[in-house]
Amino acid sequence: MNLKELNPESSPQAAFGARLRSAREARGWTQEELAERTDYSSQHVSAAETGRKPPTLRFSRGLDVAFGFEGTTESFERAWGELRNGVLLEGFPEFVGYESRAVEIRLYEIGIVPGLLQTPEYARVLVDAAVQRGSITPELAEERISFLTERQTALIRPRPPMVIVVMDESCIHRQVGGPAIMGAQLDRLVQFAEAPNSMVQIAPYAIGERRPFNYPLTVLTLQDRSVVAYAESQTQGHFDRHAPSVLPQLTAYHQLQAVSASQAESVAMINEVRKGIP
Repeated sequence: MNLKELNPESSPQAAFGARLRSAREARGWTQEELAERTDYSSQHVSAAETGRKPPTLRFSRGLDVAFGFEGTTESFERAWGELRNGVLLEGFPEFVGYESRAVEIRLYEIGIVPGLLQTPEYARVLVDAAVQRGSITPELAEERISFLTERQTALIRPRPPMVIVVMDESCIHRQVGGPAIMGAQLDRLVQFAEAPNSMVQIAPYAIGERRPFNYPLTVLTLQDRSVVAYAESQTQGHFDRHAPSVLPQLTAYHQLQAVSASQAESVAMINEVRKGIP
């Protein structure tokens, strides 16, 4: 890819690369000179400029130091954040901002353990599998791990939120990453259930058609007692702040809890599955 082939309007990644090249050339630096200032190779700089390699947080911060953009509206770290949010499902970045301030979080998940409860090893297996399928790049995989860590850390507060989790039974039966990783993940679920500000319930296969949701859902209660919801499919996300449409989802969540196993029964189910894993 040469200079003429780079179209800043083709993608956020290309726009980042074009801006990087412009900043470098404005200072009269070669790619080799910028590489020395950022502790990266000139090949890395070239790949970022031409959009062949997505920027990472570390690289973006290195650019800000080199160009003197730290803490300014021109910072590459800020551009990286906008680019990263651009690859997330619609509505998700806004939802995460609310999630970090919620006083109550209600989760429902199908197939895999919810992100907020995932161990680092479990999360790593999932993103590595996405890389192997060609769905995401290795760089984006690292950003997803970092982003998940930020979300989990944001919930560790002096007054943590109440977190209520209902998982479809498939979440504890689908083995991810082999016995050691899955075993540790199940142990994490049991540990999570013991916390005073958490609740874990399993929605057994036996509830059949009484399961009200066929998609992952999160309902947040905010400090002013208002509620918002986020639901997603494989390719689409929807963040809803409209009370008339959110409240019926909260009601359906309560109905789901009513037909799910109690926390004691759910922990017993998790422990039973755990016994079968070496």
